[in-house]
Amino acid sequence: MLAIEISTFGPPEVLRPVDRPIPEPGPDEVLIRVAAAGVSRADIMQRQGAYPPPPGASDIPGLDLAGTVEAVGAAVKHFHVGDRVCAIVTGGAYAEYCVAPVLQVLPVPENWSTVEAATLPENLFTVYDNLITRAQLKGGETILIHGGASGIGSTAIMLSKLWNAIPIATAGSRAGCDAAIALGAVHAIHYKESDFVTEVKRVTEGRGVDVVADILGGAYLGRNLECLATEGRIAIIALQGGRTGELDLGRLMQKRARVMGSTMRVRTPLQKGEIARALLENIWPLLPAKNPFRPVVDSTFPLAQASLAHRHLEEGGHIGKIVLVTA
Repeated sequence: MLAIEISTFGPPEVLRPVDRPIPEPGPDEVLIRVAAAGVSRADIMQRQGAYPPPPGASDIPGLDLAGTVEAVGAAVKHFHVGDRVCAIVTGGAYAEYCVAPVLQVLPVPENWSTVEAATLPENLFTVYDNLITRAQLKGGETILIHGGASGIGSTAIMLSKLWNAIPIATAGSRAGCDAAIALGAVHAIHYKESDFVTEVKRVTEGRGVDVVADILGGAYLGRNLECLATEGRIAIIALQGGRTGELDLGRLMQKRARVMGSTMRVRTPLQKGEIARALLENIWPLLPAKNPFRPVVDSTFPLAQASLAHRHLEEGGHIGKIVLVTA
């Protein structure tokens, strides 16, 4: 099969098309013929040597995919050859075939193409777990979503709308702000032109937000706390702005606030399977209508041109998810 290998750590050009053996599924796995694979910041970090795959995971990058079931393990009962599926994996999605634990596999939603379905697994697993399960976002609450035009950000906006919460987004361009509004944000802050803390206080009439969905990490930690209402929660989803930051613990205590973080990749199939079941029960029935949750595909690239897809993601300005396609 064609696969994309990280030949050495470095810039996008280190991604190299190679021939690899087609993997074989274990008893509790399915072999998926990959039609589309999502491109994420985690893939870039792995390419740069900053995010190694967990022990036992494929060295091939790629954390989510969509395609058709090619073969099933002996213990698999609920999926069959030919089924259209999407899945979150610990690696291996940048290839024509990939194995996935059956607990992490979901059907492609009705009315969604395979390319559209490739935008779902990593984004939805991550956002649902962080915002709904961990931060316990509730209907009527206000949430600040950083990077509202990104794959994670756009997913967070739409999931917040499904939950009847009130999303406010930040973006680094006017086009990104417009996209966030089109996705359902009630207000979008161009953070290069305005201070988002000041804007959040203005929009919320001084109250602040109940939840912050943060992809920057250390760089925004103190400012995110200033955006919080009493009993507010900060969910750290990614660390694009660094691993460390300063936090005024007195302010944290005064606001009775919480800061939480989590990663998805290292979790066991059983743990990811719990999230998959929650998505299948609470989100999947709502997806066929594509309202308010709909696919947001920025662009597609042939699998062999994965380096160009990485370059596009690193340049910024994308809206939604970048997807690799095998045909």
